[in-house]
Amino acid sequence: MSVTHPTGLPATSRAWHLVARPKGWPTPDDFALREIPIDEPGPGEILVRNTHMSVDPYMRGRMNDVKSYVPPFALDEPMDGGAVGVVVAVGPDTPEYRPGDHVTHRLGWREYALVAAKDTGAVNPDAAPLSAYLGVLGMTGLTAYAGLLRSAAFQEGDAVFVSGAAGAVGSQVGQIARLKGASRVIGSAGSDEKVRLLLDEYGFDAAFNYKNGPVAEQLREAAPDGIDVYFDNVGGDHLAAAIDSLHVHGRVAACGMIAQYNATEPSPAPHNLPLIVGKRLRIQGLLVSDHFDLRPQFLNEVGGWLRDGSLRHRETVVPGIENAVDAFLGMLRGENVGKMIVSLDD
Repeated sequence: MSVTHPTGLPATSRAWHLVARPKGWPTPDDFALREIPIDEPGPGEILVRNTHMSVDPYMRGRMNDVKSYVPPFALDEPMDGGAVGVVVAVGPDTPEYRPGDHVTHRLGWREYALVAAKDTGAVNPDAAPLSAYLGVLGMTGLTAYAGLLRSAAFQEGDAVFVSGAAGAVGSQVGQIARLKGASRVIGSAGSDEKVRLLLDEYGFDAAFNYKNGPVAEQLREAAPDGIDVYFDNVGGDHLAAAIDSLHVHGRVAACGMIAQYNATEPSPAPHNLPLIVGKRLRIQGLLVSDHFDLRPQFLNEVGGWLRDGSLRHRETVVPGIENAVDAFLGMLRGENVGKMIVSLDD
């Protein structure tokens, strides 16, 4: 039976906790779904019923107790991440919102979130489905946009290679490159079905299944004249292959290295790193938080492409908060096509 405050607002919420730090691949035993109390909103606060939450590769790194650009998840505390939901209550002195408004925020992995209004962003459910604000119009989309255009300094006529190209970020990178005038867009993916998606729906010029043979050989066949830009979501053999194929003064946007997230031993560096010197390559790490100034431009341009059908996107939606860990583990295994979303409304 649910518990409520005298005002009728919920007094508790289910939330996922990290209860053990994974060694290698996470398992369901590393997580627990528990009840947590919810306070009524105070000044400057709103209470949000989450309708959708995001699971993303970077969350695996936060499960390790190591210093990084974002603090690790605390053990036996609610986890957090991107979410979108509907405002159900507004605290005093909070004129920005009223009940029924929709917002994005960073307190996912739970059914209800008490959050400072200043830490949220208003979204319009009539302009796009709510889940889109976690993917194609959210941090995922901005990562693709800023990573390609700013970090990789894309120029019209560049040949672009994207690893993990059927994922949420990679699929958008490839399409933006095409729309911006790339001479050739190449993608790698983990199944023949995903390769067909890249070619038939997203408009890539070439694509290959990295499980079908050495990445370096398949990339050379797909891009016989070489590449100018590599957008890296994978690392490992993909990065080594890209270094081989990059032209002089080529650029790499290093967004993620999912191939190494669950390694229990240090991964060897690409064997061909000396080529970085001779080719004068530039490798630029990418954190979307460095590029929030691009958000208005991003929403305007990508929103236009979505409205006129120039840019396509897919989502893999898993229903129910009780299935959030399964969705996260499935995303790490590459089971999703496009953005992996957990719907809390189903």
